[in-house]
Amino acid sequence: MKNTSIFDKNLNPVLEVADKDDLEPLVDYVKDKISENLTSSDAYKMRYPDHTQYADLIAREIRDMGGNSFVNVLRGEGPAYHEIVCDVAKKLEAPFNENRSIDEIEDAILETILKKALDHMSDGEKRELLKEMGSKGGLDSGGISTAAFIAIFRAGGFYSYQLTLIIANQIARMILGHGLRIGANAAIARWASVLTGPIGWAISGIWTAIDLAGPAFKVTIPCVIHVAMLRKKLNALSCKECGAILPDTTVKFCPECGNKMST
Repeated sequence: MKNTSIFDKNLNPVLEVADKDDLEPLVDYVKDKISENLTSSDAYKMRYPDHTQYADLIAREIRDMGGNSFVNVLRGEGPAYHEIVCDVAKKLEAPFNENRSIDEIEDAILETILKKALDHMSDGEKRELLKEMGSKGGLDSGGISTAAFIAIFRAGGFYSYQLTLIIANQIARMILGHGLRIGANAAIARWASVLTGPIGWAISGIWTAIDLAGPAFKVTIPCVIHVAMLRKKLNALSCKECGAILPDTTVKFCPECGNKMST
């Protein structure tokens, strides 16, 4: 359903195919800001809590939060989402090129957070992280360096999504007081719960050390991280029948619905 003609090629397509549970954290992040307009919209009042019915308004709200209110009024909308992601990258001191694609800039942000978190983890915690991820890619106890995990992340696919979800889940715990609603996939729910300790505490330390001088960053930083996770989810392996995220390419049957995977 379209509630506004305002559209961003790097944001709307991701939100408009997400389910209501995936959109809920974005709604909660936005609602935390006094100047938000989402909850006063007719679509929200009539269709809450089915966030899929006003995904375009959520996208518009995120963009509005990333811009100056006066400038937003003059141009009729908030800044492009690409610009917002660049602002977040600068705030988190992530090395990036603003001329690169949105995916690459999001990855630069996630890598910066991941590197700092991994640097705070012991070798034992890294081994546990690798174990819970499935010890794939030929990595063993000797492949627990930060560089090894970054290589897994850069490879893309399910494991990149795994690491991104861990970060997004911990950000939600810190800001919203609870993790993401990931119970639909039993495997993901299991390892995300296990990993909250080692990598969670590291991310918490990073977050509290960030100087959020501008109140808008309290919304845009978690939103950008969550949208990056949703984009990773779209690119990860999934069951065409039920949509469940699959652990790897060796799975012959979906662990959720039993559908046979194509070979």
